[in-house]
Amino acid sequence: MTALIRAEGLHRTFTVGAGMFRPRQLLHAVNGVDVSVERGGVLGIVGESGCGKSTLARMLLGLTPPSAGTIFIDGQDVAGMDRRDLARRVQPVFQDPYSSLNPRRTVASIVSFPLDVHGMGNKAERRRQALAMLERVGLPARYADLTPGQLSGGQRQRVGIARALVMNPEIVVCDEPTSALDVSVQAQILNLLLELRQEFNLTYVFISHNLAVVEHIATQVAVMYLGRVVEFAPTAALFAQPRHPYTQALLASVLTPDTGQGIPETGLGLSFPDPLHPPAGCPFHPRCPQRMSVCDSVRPVLSGAAAGEVACHLYPLATPEGATS
Repeated sequence: MTALIRAEGLHRTFTVGAGMFRPRQLLHAVNGVDVSVERGGVLGIVGESGCGKSTLARMLLGLTPPSAGTIFIDGQDVAGMDRRDLARRVQPVFQDPYSSLNPRRTVASIVSFPLDVHGMGNKAERRRQALAMLERVGLPARYADLTPGQLSGGQRQRVGIARALVMNPEIVVCDEPTSALDVSVQAQILNLLLELRQEFNLTYVFISHNLAVVEHIATQVAVMYLGRVVEFAPTAALFAQPRHPYTQALLASVLTPDTGQGIPETGLGLSFPDPLHPPAGCPFHPRCPQRMSVCDSVRPVLSGAAAGEVACHLYPLATPEGATS
């Protein structure tokens, strides 16, 4: 099956200040990422804070242009698409429902605003569509004329979802859509997203640091580390048999209901890697419990088969001849 959305060789570099009287430095937030997701699928993107997953999400949305690489939607290069056409096909659901909604607008006007921007229908028709979508996400008509400040966090996120879907997009990019919500409300929003995916044949790109959430919703998972994808596999295969040591450490860090096991130990140490000064060779090797001498100087490439791809020297296909950092 052909991928609905595909990214090839994506890079995004930022220039950041290093302090007074010091030259500015390059930050490679996304560094050569290849990912794809088929129509109706859910691509989960996971990793620690600062790994580049939100920057990748913004590039897929067209909010941040890539420094290099190409994004295709249904085989069409996004760079050649009109911004309005792209917005019709790809919509976001943001992390924080408290800051992603205009506090001065009513709920109905927030949801109908994309229709207004695209000149779709008259005012009465736009309101009618907004009310229908609000009803579908679990907010009856009595909420339509309230403002976001009168809603709970979960209700605000439902408004954000309604606003994203009112344009009938093909792809919804969800950037940590449940992280700001209570656990019980998280489950409600996740179940709503799954229902809407089936009903509207949506394709999701789902950004999260919560592996339990990703296991519940994703059909395939990309694990990112320092701007790179280090493992890419179907969800069931990745959670049953993670291959990259970083993926193994992430899964080992998930809390379990068994109180006797205590706090999990990942073995990665307390310090995070410095994205301004990534190590040579494999970017994960300073923290890797299975480090080998080749890891210090040769960067592995993502390779594998249908069961999944991995960038690790423990798997020979990931070590290209003559490759260097």
